[in-house]
Amino acid sequence: MLSKLDDYMRFNESALNLREKRQTVLASNIANADTPNYKARDIDFSSAMKAAVEKASPTAAASMKTTAARHFPNPPSDGGLLADGTPLLYRGVVQGAVDGNTVDMDVERNQFADNAVRYEASLTMINAQIKGMMNALQSGN
Repeated sequence: MLSKLDDYMRFNESALNLREKRQTVLASNIANADTPNYKARDIDFSSAMKAAVEKASPTAAASMKTTAARHFPNPPSDGGLLADGTPLLYRGVVQGAVDGNTVDMDVERNQFADNAVRYEASLTMINAQIKGMMNALQSGN
């Protein structure tokens, strides 16, 4: 029982950590909007979350099987790694600039706001679940 609770909390912790890292990357894109030859980067949240779940719980990863090679496509172009090994990807160019900068402020602002809302929603959900567990423990007395 306790290990399932720990796995559940670890999953949520991983999700929040990835959201935080993505927010940092998006903020860096916005900060470098006027830097010549700067290439906008992002984190593939789904792939990074899958890798975090596999790292935290190898048995969960072992249960996944593919029936065709195209089910899990290779990630797009490599943009380096964060300190913890999370892959950074170059964002596709929407409209290139003369100076080689690929930051589109509309896209970055949209992604930044979306990620912030999802982070807050995750926190709200975790808080509600913890309160529910606390209520269950207190009413059991």
